[in-house]
Amino acid sequence: MNTTNKILFSLICIFGATCSVFAQSKSARAEKSIVVFNDVLRQLDISYVDTLPYEKMTETAINQMLRQVDPYTVYYPKDKDRELRMMTTGKYGGVGAIIQQREERTDSTKANKKDKKKAGKYIIISEPYEGKPAQKAGLRAGDRILEIDGKKMTNKTVSEVSDALRGIPHTKLTVKVQRYGEPEPLEVVIEREEIKLPPVSYYGMLNDKIAYIAFNEFTEHSADEVRKALDDLVQNHGAKALVFDLRDNGGGIIDEAVKIVNLFVGKGQTVVSTRGRIKQSQRTYSTTQDAAYPTLPIAIMVNHNSASASEIVAGSMQDLKRATLIGERTFGKGLVQSVRAVAYDGYIKLTTAKYYLPSGRCIQAIDYSKHQGKAEKDTTGGILPDVVIADSTRKVDISYTLYSKQLFFDYATRYRAQHETIAPVNEFALTDEDIEDFCVFLDEEGFTYETETSKYFNDMLEMAQHEDLDSATIAGLKAFEPQLRPSFREAISRHKADVIELLEAEIIERYYYQQGRSEYMIKHDKDLQRAIEVLQ
Repeated sequence: MNTTNKILFSLICIFGATCSVFAQSKSARAEKSIVVFNDVLRQLDISYVDTLPYEKMTETAINQMLRQVDPYTVYYPKDKDRELRMMTTGKYGGVGAIIQQREERTDSTKANKKDKKKAGKYIIISEPYEGKPAQKAGLRAGDRILEIDGKKMTNKTVSEVSDALRGIPHTKLTVKVQRYGEPEPLEVVIEREEIKLPPVSYYGMLNDKIAYIAFNEFTEHSADEVRKALDDLVQNHGAKALVFDLRDNGGGIIDEAVKIVNLFVGKGQTVVSTRGRIKQSQRTYSTTQDAAYPTLPIAIMVNHNSASASEIVAGSMQDLKRATLIGERTFGKGLVQSVRAVAYDGYIKLTTAKYYLPSGRCIQAIDYSKHQGKAEKDTTGGILPDVVIADSTRKVDISYTLYSKQLFFDYATRYRAQHETIAPVNEFALTDEDIEDFCVFLDEEGFTYETETSKYFNDMLEMAQHEDLDSATIAGLKAFEPQLRPSFREAISRHKADVIELLEAEIIERYYYQQGRSEYMIKHDKDLQRAIEVLQ
């Protein structure tokens, strides 16, 4: 049997088996759909004029089908199963760095017309993890990846470059990068390692009594890492209360969430239950051990990006009156995914149930039963904190614009090239001369500040002209326009504190990595100060 026939036979087997299951459950609509799919594929195989990309067609068909269900039901063919393993274990074989795609700026005053025509996409090192292969080999945030093992990475996607960087631990690769301020590219040899990202990104004392733990993700053994951090803080630093930070934590393994709750809640307490269509989806998760810290006062911080397992910990601790929640209403991702093997070593991460808290509340906030992209968000879904704090980071001001255009990042790249060292985290501060240098940098990049209001104003002015308003009215509107287009220097002056905070944090990370940034940010985190007040 040739490759084409094997693939076709595999597809027929997969859909045939599914058809059999549905036939047994008397689902005539599903059976009809499978028959139609099989017949279309068979006709293509028999009669289409050119050779067909069967694997790509199948993956595309499956992915499009799953998009009609919900965003969390995902198919992983054999060549992408490592993404699934990384989500559940937190481990992968690679260099230990986040990469991102960038596009040449065509608005720069330094770019001539010829350069603008050649503007394209490229990949940079966004964040090397301290102590991991990329950082140990000398790579920095901002380095542009030119080649990997002699293969050009120009106009490649993040996925393609990521695939080239990852591989079997202890194998070596050569990476050529272009660094800001260096006339010639640099080549470094990196030995891949099994990378395990720390679930506890930072922990320490906020004052002489209150401890702080920033928790990133619920991966294998992550509850053990929380326990280690907590033991150290209580036994060696005298912690009498805890701020547990779940902001921007997207969740993970439910068993790890239950174990974390069990650190603070005694044996036999229901933490969460799951309910689905089949019997295997009906389950109750309860604590199984005596609590290590049954009376420790706790404040849990959440925001709109806290989801899934984060919401289980926050919501159950709230229901059991074991913690005070502080922040924003959480995301509302209360769907349970189970991993099932499919043919040819692939997997499907399949939504099988919904999460319910001890009080009976359902975490899920969005109804995906309405098809064609018409799903609606339920404003009562998610977890509402005891102390609600509006997210000040959503303000659309000059800081937001500079951050979204990655100008803080790019200036930090330049700053790192010009300064070999900086003061320790708790002493580092930008001067007025540094802020002026930042403004010069923005001028060189051709940055112009356009407020969101001015964008709407343009539409209003155009509509006023279409509606034939009198010339005096239109002239009055135009006279108002300059007030909506402040110079970026003026805007930076008005929001100087916010600009300095974000810029200092970006620069500190270039020298002291994730730990340094966390140490800096907790000193400037107004929401964290509210948590301290609650505990005190």
